[in-house]
Amino acid sequence: MKEVTKETYVAWYENMLFWRKFEDKLAAVYIQQKVRGFLHLYNGQEAVLAGSLHAMDLSKDRMITAYRNHVQPIGMGVDPKKVMAELYGKATGTSQGLGGSMHIFSKEHRFHGGHGIVGGQIPLGAGMAFGDKYNGSDAVTLCYMGDGAVRQGSLHETLNLAMLWKLPVVFIVENNGYAMGTSVERTANHTDIWKLGLGYEMPCGPIDGMDPVKVAEGISEAINRARKGDGPTFLEAKTYRYRGHSMSDAQHYRTKDEVNEYRKIDPITQVREHILKNEFATEDELASIDADVKKQVQECADFAESSPYPETSLMYDAVYEQKDYPFIAHKL
Repeated sequence: MKEVTKETYVAWYENMLFWRKFEDKLAAVYIQQKVRGFLHLYNGQEAVLAGSLHAMDLSKDRMITAYRNHVQPIGMGVDPKKVMAELYGKATGTSQGLGGSMHIFSKEHRFHGGHGIVGGQIPLGAGMAFGDKYNGSDAVTLCYMGDGAVRQGSLHETLNLAMLWKLPVVFIVENNGYAMGTSVERTANHTDIWKLGLGYEMPCGPIDGMDPVKVAEGISEAINRARKGDGPTFLEAKTYRYRGHSMSDAQHYRTKDEVNEYRKIDPITQVREHILKNEFATEDELASIDADVKKQVQECADFAESSPYPETSLMYDAVYEQKDYPFIAHKL
């Protein structure tokens, strides 16, 4: 694994704080109906992404995930202004405003999307890994899913083929405790999701999803295994989300006390405390980062606000390759 230095910790703090504040801004403008449709926030799970990025080779490795997908492309190098604009439905967005919250995508930065179908991204992740192996690339695909998605049959079909063909893919379950509002205990006879890998004799195990160092260690080992040609790994990152499943979630299935207990191990707070304890940065330096993050988030919002909406004709141009598609109704 790449060394974790004081610069790593400071970068983690800045990045995770930006991701958190970026989505806090999205929540605020959602209430104002500037962002519409569904909005699934990542608050609390940032250490999974931070540790993953530290383990990856961003010049060639790929990432694919579900619909809780706003900050991952930013971590992969996508301009956050374009991500914000996409959620606003603006022409300057990552998909010209046509994808929205659940479908951020960047071929250039090898972020292959958020996917609205539960578990739908799992076979796609294996397919990308198959393509890299077929073409002789040593790139590795990281395929993320929620704890609810592991109840989909597509997971088991994919794990079987991934192990059979020794595909260079790492499957990461972000177990935040609830599939929408249903706890893990109510969805299966077992609560250790990582053990599903045992049935396919696939290397598997749990990692602390609230600690970016632990995440980086676990995923680095899995990436190295895949890059050497030894096949896939199935990891369960045990994490927590501080907001509801989506903005429409009233969260009646859990107590405020439970949420507050998990806030005591907030990954951003943990990293901040480690920085101060080890004198990697001063309070004033962190305050400067806080102010800069706030400024950057506002710049993203201003960019999205001032961007134009796409032309209506774009919806046809983006869907139909054939220019004279016969089933489009034209006004006389």
